[in-house]
Amino acid sequence: MSSLSQSHKILFLNTLAFTICFACWTLNGVLVTFLVDRGIFNWSVVEVGWLLGIPILSGAIFRLPIGILTDKYGGKIIFSILLFLCAIPLFLLPFADTFWSFAVLSFLFGLIGTSFAVGIGYTSVWYPQNWQGRALGIFGMGNAGAAITTFIAPTLLNNFSKNDPTNGWKMLPVTYGAVLVAIGILFIIFAKNKKPQGDTKNLKTLLTPLKSARVWRFGAYYFLVFGCFVAYSQWLLPNFMNVYHTSLVMGGMFATMFSLPGGVIRAFGGYLSDKFGARKVMYWVLGSTMVISFLLMFPKMEIFTSGPGVMATNTGIVTKVTPSGLLLNNNDYTVKPKVDVALTDTSILPVKTSWQEIVVKENQSVSKKELLAKGVTQIKFAANMWVYVILVVLIGISWGIGKAAVYKHIPEYFPNEVGVVGGMVGLIGGLGGFFGPIIFSYLLNFTGLWTSSWLFIFVISTACLIWMHKTIIKIMRKKTPEFTRDIEHINH
Repeated sequence: MSSLSQSHKILFLNTLAFTICFACWTLNGVLVTFLVDRGIFNWSVVEVGWLLGIPILSGAIFRLPIGILTDKYGGKIIFSILLFLCAIPLFLLPFADTFWSFAVLSFLFGLIGTSFAVGIGYTSVWYPQNWQGRALGIFGMGNAGAAITTFIAPTLLNNFSKNDPTNGWKMLPVTYGAVLVAIGILFIIFAKNKKPQGDTKNLKTLLTPLKSARVWRFGAYYFLVFGCFVAYSQWLLPNFMNVYHTSLVMGGMFATMFSLPGGVIRAFGGYLSDKFGARKVMYWVLGSTMVISFLLMFPKMEIFTSGPGVMATNTGIVTKVTPSGLLLNNNDYTVKPKVDVALTDTSILPVKTSWQEIVVKENQSVSKKELLAKGVTQIKFAANMWVYVILVVLIGISWGIGKAAVYKHIPEYFPNEVGVVGGMVGLIGGLGGFFGPIIFSYLLNFTGLWTSSWLFIFVISTACLIWMHKTIIKIMRKKTPEFTRDIEHINH
């Protein structure tokens, strides 16, 4: 019981530290948006995308080496060093006055994202096999740290900037750095170091599983459910502020509604994967992502297109033109007048209205079948904010379940290489968090549509679903050829 209590204490410290680290990792989402919105820095949309993605890049590419160091030296030592080192660039961030200085410091404090690799290795060595699923699921709930930043940071920024609108923001990174130092001190005082038992493998042996296509397939899934989750944890704030004109605080609350459930529900995703199987759960996750991202692709828009017009039934001369119609060879032609239809922000479905505009003049000769009045159809779509929020929350929940399902696959297929495979899958997922905001910003710049990012999600989720399904069909044909032939020859 004493050993289990010690394990629970380590799990609590790990989860607390990872939650704070994840909050720091996604700091730029709020901070950069605030700095651009207030005009403190005049960064372009593309530069903003890079600044959102750079911390995610460093936290992703160093996960694998940090995981190896954790196995070699123990989680207490590596986690403590990581917390103290990443606090330094946060303390220096107030002195950044250019894009490049901000980018370099963001890259350095982004190393805090490697805390996932440290925590996974450090947590697993404290628990027996029958406890590891629950323990790692609880640890993974630290993803909800993104919600801390989107919920609390906007209010802190507003409070810090009341008396000093230009420099008040500088207190936020200093506050985050101080919290990292405090957690580091807790680790030194209360944590106990422990390393995995057994022989240490050389680097070549450790990296052998990376030759398997299955590893890269799992990485593609994680690119979507984790990487894009991290990307949207930052991207949604400027999205809400620009499209729906919310305040920084309200936009942060909406972003929190996305990231909090998506992080907390990860443990439930592990339960579903245990009960129904990770493969079945991934079918639901990828399928729901396709449907929801398709619905989210449609932007606020106003479309004018050709509608039903009025054509002459005979050749003749127009003798009279009025706003409501015209006279041709003593035949009256009535046109539908334009009626403005009010579109409110509460409108959920598109609103359509049609009218006709006369294109001929009095005393004009017209031929049979010639157009007298052109038809115009106007379609307005408000992209209701609350519907948008609900769909965003649902896709966040789906991704939260998917994160657990992906990692459920790993010990089933790579029982002796969980560390290196999990590290590589996490690295690929982290790259999704890096490339996501950058891709989103280029798509926004190219299309002018904030919803263009959801087109990217639709394409990725469709590709992952097709890849997974084709792989499963291939395995079924290989393992049970008789059963497969029987299915294919059923008469419908």
